[in-house]
Amino acid sequence: MQLYNTMTRRKEEFTPLRDNDVRMYACGITAYDYCHIGHARSAVVFDVLVRYLRHLGYNVTFARNFTDVDDKIINRANENGEDPSALAQRFIEAFHEDMDKLNVLRADLEPRATEHIGEMIALTEKLINDGHAYATESGDVYFRVRSFDGYGKLSGRDIDEMRSGSRIQPGDEKEDPLDFALWKAAKPGEPEWESPWGGGRPGWHLECSAMSDKHLALPFDIHGGGQDLIFPHHENEIAQSEAATQTEMARFWVHNGFVQVDSEKMSKSLGNFSTIRDILKSYHPETLRYFLLTKHYRSPIDFTPDNMLEAEKNLRRIYTTRRDIQAALERSKWSGAELPAELTEELETLEAEWNKSMNDDMNTAGALGHVFGLIRLVGRVAENKSWRKSEGAKALWTRALYLLASWGTALGVFNQDPETFLGELRDVKVRRYGIDTAKVDELLEKRASARKEKDFATSDAVRDELAAMHVDVHDTAAGQQWDVL
Repeated sequence: MQLYNTMTRRKEEFTPLRDNDVRMYACGITAYDYCHIGHARSAVVFDVLVRYLRHLGYNVTFARNFTDVDDKIINRANENGEDPSALAQRFIEAFHEDMDKLNVLRADLEPRATEHIGEMIALTEKLINDGHAYATESGDVYFRVRSFDGYGKLSGRDIDEMRSGSRIQPGDEKEDPLDFALWKAAKPGEPEWESPWGGGRPGWHLECSAMSDKHLALPFDIHGGGQDLIFPHHENEIAQSEAATQTEMARFWVHNGFVQVDSEKMSKSLGNFSTIRDILKSYHPETLRYFLLTKHYRSPIDFTPDNMLEAEKNLRRIYTTRRDIQAALERSKWSGAELPAELTEELETLEAEWNKSMNDDMNTAGALGHVFGLIRLVGRVAENKSWRKSEGAKALWTRALYLLASWGTALGVFNQDPETFLGELRDVKVRRYGIDTAKVDELLEKRASARKEKDFATSDAVRDELAAMHVDVHDTAAGQQWDVL
């Protein structure tokens, strides 16, 4: 498998540092608000990476932290008149609820910052003793950026250029404006822990360094997060971790791209900020997950209603195909005919190409293209009268179902029971369009009566009225069935 390494700025062959065991860390949320679609993208990207590595046969230990003490948490708690720890716990639970809906697997380890204060203090003491950090009279502790020769190697920033124009503010006790906080002296009313420098709390960057080393041990295989974390968060993690241990922090640095909304950067100030919960009022959770896989994880992805509807349509097509294959395979009589050899070869090629896409820096967009190659192949066999009842068709469809299940497990999509999913999808669309189901039933009854009386003009008029409500009617042996367009 080739994986893009932000540190080296190129794709490299991924090989675990320890035999077949992969140790991976991703930065989790700061628990002060509901998760937005940017959080969803990062969570889904690293969930697929974990799933695919396991698909390849690796033993993966995945750690994703929670920042449960931070300025944002304290400020929001003060606004609410709420205890900061209670607020953080509430939003950690909300995170789990959202991620469960998106079929994001729980991380093997979910360390919280407040559970690792001892390790953070010990790391800070080590950095002070080695000359990489210093305490101030007020009780703050800062990392000496210029003491670490490799500073800027992840982000590609030049330390002298960063220094130019930077100033130490009045009252600031930093030796250098680039120095960053390892430990912050507590202000009145803030959560605090005792330390050699007085009551205080850890800096954000320090938390991940301490927790990743505690649970995975440096060096580990993969460190992940969004592109916005490259600088300063991950750059500062590297500086303090590698200065303290004199060893590489992580072998691969993997970063997912941004989410845009109608081609603009998502932000609250622009009014285009969408939480996961907002989105799931109008779309099925699996539609959102599928949409997030339709672009390469390092590329920006544009969240628009049209793109979500396209994802919904494609996901429905996959589930409908699975349902139809399963129904076809329930036939008891099959002829001994074989399919043309090129069809079996095409199936084998699709399987190889799917693997090739996923091995090429986890190209989920390319992999989904091969899923639809398989869907089209299945359809061609079903449409051919001389093939669809053959033993060859049975073998091809059986293999196709296996591949869809295997690929779906690796991607975390299209693996529900088809009838259950299609029913849930219809319910979501009914809610999105505000369809009056009682009115639909009334019109269907009117249409059935008209057809019975061979009043096809009325029947067609009713169908048109239903279509205007986003309702599509089709006639089956079991009677009228309807879905939402």
